[in-house]
Amino acid sequence: QVQLVESGGGLVQAGDSLRLSCAASGRTFSGYAMGWFRQAPGKEREFVGVTSSSGYRRYYTSFADSVTGRFTLSRDDAKNTVDLQMNSLKPEDTAIYYCTAYSGSYASATSWPDYWGQGTQVTVSS
Repeated sequence: QVQLVESGGGLVQAGDSLRLSCAASGRTFSGYAMGWFRQAPGKEREFVGVTSSSGYRRYYTSFADSVTGRFTLSRDDAKNTVDLQMNSLKPEDTAIYYCTAYSGSYASATSWPDYWGQGTQVTVSS
């Protein structure tokens, strides 16, 4: 089992930056692909970004088109954390953001996570 706890959400203005952090515990963190999803009010959960495990044959990250160029992912296997850096935030980025983990070392935008955090709220005002 993997437990995920998010932090760093809040209320910001359009154009601001925000960094979300996810702390993982449980099984070996370094062997898991990690990522983020989000869910806006009245909408389904959607993929935000994913990073392969550090040991994957070729380190890999992928992002949704809506956040490419604005969001980045970083993981620290020594600390069991994966962070989502969000820049140039827009009101449409308002959502609950969920940290996710996958059982394998690789996951794509269409992969469904095996583990979920409780979520953290991000609100972007115009």
